[in-house]
Amino acid sequence: MTQIITVTLNPALDIATSVDKVVPDHKLRCAPPQMDPGGGGINVARAIRQLGGEATAFVALGGDTGRSLRGLLETAGLPLIVYDAPGDTRQSLAVTDLSLKEQFRFMLPGPHWTDADVDAACAAIVDRVTPGDFVVLSGSGPSGAQADLYARLCRDLKGAGARIIVDTSGPALAILALGFAGQPFVLRMDQAEAESLTRYPLPRREDTARVARELVRRGAGEVVIIARGADGNVLATAEGAWFCPAVNVVVKSKVGAGDSFVGGFTLAVSQGADLQTALAHGSAAASAACMTEGTELCLRSDFDDCLSRSAATPI
Repeated sequence: MTQIITVTLNPALDIATSVDKVVPDHKLRCAPPQMDPGGGGINVARAIRQLGGEATAFVALGGDTGRSLRGLLETAGLPLIVYDAPGDTRQSLAVTDLSLKEQFRFMLPGPHWTDADVDAACAAIVDRVTPGDFVVLSGSGPSGAQADLYARLCRDLKGAGARIIVDTSGPALAILALGFAGQPFVLRMDQAEAESLTRYPLPRREDTARVARELVRRGAGEVVIIARGADGNVLATAEGAWFCPAVNVVVKSKVGAGDSFVGGFTLAVSQGADLQTALAHGSAAASAACMTEGTELCLRSDFDDCLSRSAATPI
């Protein structure tokens, strides 16, 4: 049976709250906090579950925060593969300034991993995979891991017969974008990351599609997806490129929109949908996530409404 496994080696306990106004040098009285399990792979698994699917979350946890995070994951009903992290799990804080309607996000560091720690975790991940499984590598790697961590995992997971979907940034993305090793099934990035790779702006959808096709040609991914924020999403393969506009919604929080996209897209392709349909599903999930407060991600009712207004067209 085909399964979806999401990988989170650098998870976080996400705390979201709000204040009337963010000002320096004052004690700011916050609203009651909302606490959620966070980290790219965890969010993808949560989104998949909220959309009616199932994904197993491989997550590295440690310390008191790790135990709290595990409790939240178990309460949410996520199937878990818990791996012992070499230190305490990190926390992140999102504070909404109600006067500005803007959100400030603070990310605390996680534990430091040695090369031996990373190698052992990678071996444990590969050991859990069976041929045909979808594996999602989303978010940042742990502190101390080499920039080629995801490229190495792609190589090893492909050897085990998995189909890998990667959503990362920084040096890890830059290495994958070179196309020299570890080609995943899907490589996703946002507009700013694509512009950082190309070193020039991509103002038009056609510009984004051209870059996505070039990355496919290089071997960065069989499929390359570039998110253009409120404009929508571009998908390219060797056969062509498609665009799906974002649904016009009232934005309450952008937290988790990218992870919801990956969840919606991955669930669709795992169920046999073609890439254009999966692109629409991912776009609808991202739009739905923007409609919820804090770190709540996409709700099924919002997703269904957004999906009825989402369609991919050639570009």
